[in-house]
Amino acid sequence: MARFGVSPTRGKMTKDQPARVTVAVLTFIPELEGYYRYRMEVLRACLESILKHTDIPYDLMVFDNGSCEEVVDYLRSLHQARKIDYLMLSGKNLGKIGALQVMFNAAPGELIAYCDDDILFYPGWLSEHVKILDAFPNVGMVSGAPVRNAAGHACWSNQAFIDGLSEGVQVEREHWIPDEWERDWAVSTSRDPDVHLEATKDQQDIRLTTGGVSAYAAANHYQYLAPRQVLLSAIPQEWTGKLMGHMIELDEAIDGQGLLRLSTTERYTRHIGNVISPEFAEEIRQMGIDVYGMKVSHRPRPHWLVRIPRVRPVLNWIYGKLYNILHNVK
Repeated sequence: MARFGVSPTRGKMTKDQPARVTVAVLTFIPELEGYYRYRMEVLRACLESILKHTDIPYDLMVFDNGSCEEVVDYLRSLHQARKIDYLMLSGKNLGKIGALQVMFNAAPGELIAYCDDDILFYPGWLSEHVKILDAFPNVGMVSGAPVRNAAGHACWSNQAFIDGLSEGVQVEREHWIPDEWERDWAVSTSRDPDVHLEATKDQQDIRLTTGGVSAYAAANHYQYLAPRQVLLSAIPQEWTGKLMGHMIELDEAIDGQGLLRLSTTERYTRHIGNVISPEFAEEIRQMGIDVYGMKVSHRPRPHWLVRIPRVRPVLNWIYGKLYNILHNVK
């Protein structure tokens, strides 16, 4: 076949280099009804807080796992405005682990700051994550939202580190994480906050300090900073086909490598959930993030049917079956 002319890029070099950190966001909003009714607004709060509050150089990567047209159009608008550096659009839902396999292999940064698409970021979040990762030895994961029960699993490496502490590292145990933060996390994950606080009221938080940098000995798998190679070695190599799950296994795989799972001692990120309450919307506005037009929702008292003992699991099973039928999931 004939060729017309010579490519203008032949022999040229780009001055652009990947940032040390790739901020990677995974989103899946297949519709704007039912469970997903307010998820577009949650996604906007997540991405706009990243854009406003990330304080050191980074590349933003978004992987859309088969969302509806409205969400894809919004993401494309951010990409065209050069706010998203790498936009990956999947025509189908690969499942969370499947999407992470694609994302982590594609991310160009030495470090990956991953989050689900329902996380709010506060000013200075990324530099504080990096500070902890650089200060402590053998760190596999750093989160920005301390949660007390995140220390209850995959903690072998943290304990081994504490048992073998060298001079210059301080260990303190106390009930430090504010109940307000714990309550917010419980509500955003559909837990009863009073039950959660009662269950963790006697649990102490472990705070590690070295070189003037402190961290709690726990991490969350819905938002974290981690070395890219650690994540690639921790996720399954085979295709699982699972739409959700395998996050505890990710925590355990990182812990099994002898790597620390830590979090900041201040709350630099916050789990939103699938709705933005009016109170939370006001906090977001005060942060200078435009939430005009975002749908917010009061959390109503649970329906009487759900309050009947042992009915919720049955309804969840029916909901799951109907979801599979509506979305052609096997």
